[in-house]
Amino acid sequence: MNPEEYNNLARVEGSHWFYSGKREIVRYWIHRFHPLKSDDHLADCGAGTGIFADEMSADCNVTAIDDFEESLKFLRERLGNERVRKGSCTALPLPDSSVDVLTALDVIEHVQDDRAAAREFLRVLKPGGVAIITVPAHMALWSDWDVTLRHFRRYNKRMLRDMVPSGFQILHVNYVNVAVLPAVYAVRKFRGLKQRLGFKTTARSEDAIPPPYLNDCLRWLFVCLACQNLIPFPAGVGLIAVLRKAGSST
Repeated sequence: MNPEEYNNLARVEGSHWFYSGKREIVRYWIHRFHPLKSDDHLADCGAGTGIFADEMSADCNVTAIDDFEESLKFLRERLGNERVRKGSCTALPLPDSSVDVLTALDVIEHVQDDRAAAREFLRVLKPGGVAIITVPAHMALWSDWDVTLRHFRRYNKRMLRDMVPSGFQILHVNYVNVAVLPAVYAVRKFRGLKQRLGFKTTARSEDAIPPPYLNDCLRWLFVCLACQNLIPFPAGVGLIAVLRKAGSST
């Protein structure tokens, strides 16, 4: 990710409906499939500024992992050196079968070999451990946003399932951020058209927190539709996968 994006993220992620809603969604799926105990070990891969890792440290032992110096600076300031490790998703600085829960939140789209990352997730998880992965969806939504964040791809459901190695049981896969899909598509295509016509586009809706009433409404819609498994949505701005390593914990 471009260094300046960490500052943008740190400025809005505490209250922006998308970032705060995503953290709530991930917590829901963790507690549904692997209720945390105080001595459990959670590894947050590609931990960014560390806000999610910091929140989860109230429930269990947390290790935040990233390989960008800008991120590591945020992480060490927020979490302390002892809870931060430098490493990539394809070479995690963790022993085999040492993690109860692993999270990779909008991370593997930044990794050229996403299958190698998934194999690393499998390696470090304990038998019965759970991994939660979120990714951006649909190449039709590809925009300057993806370029700025240095994405290699956006996913569809088949791509995400195919990336999962044997040894994982897929507990849940579904599209998320469904309600805003038409608006996101329109905004990104309009922004792309302006760029092709030579207009400069500096402001991005992703960097601005909406008015409180709208922010709360969007967050509620995001969380409500993502924290269920009755409706398999055909499309969305993102995807979530919940995986369990085969075997049972001792």
